[in-house]
Amino acid sequence: MRIARDGTWFYRGSPIGRKPLVKLFSTVLRRENGEFWLVTPVERGRILVDDAPFVAVEVDATGEGRDRRLTLRTNVDDIVTLDDAHPIRVVHDPASGEPRPYITVRDGLEARILRPVYYHLIEMGEFAEAEGAEQLGVWSCGRFFPLGRLDA
Repeated sequence: MRIARDGTWFYRGSPIGRKPLVKLFSTVLRRENGEFWLVTPVERGRILVDDAPFVAVEVDATGEGRDRRLTLRTNVDDIVTLDDAHPIRVVHDPASGEPRPYITVRDGLEARILRPVYYHLIEMGEFAEAEGAEQLGVWSCGRFFPLGRLDA
């Protein structure tokens, strides 16, 4: 089995078209020592993941300023609130310099934040001092989450 960069799950090279089946598999997905596994009480099988096992497809905001609460929905309908346990991290592609944002979903599993969702976060962004530099970021659950440096 394999999960493509766009969040499509494959079995023996063919996409799994039944979303309920993908959602079921996603509940038994684990990450151990940098590898991904589907783990049930009776079986355990390795799964290849091209980037992140999930993609964040939607963001919703309630409240304003530091009291804002941002929630993201993944392609398997997990709802994740951006907070201390579910932070955003942004890495930059070494070749292009483009940002690749991720949010922690659960137990070391991440969702890559799709570009339209990232742009929506940027639209909600504010400038603040973080990690020793002024950065654009968003507030959620009383914490500032940087989205990018101004000098980058």
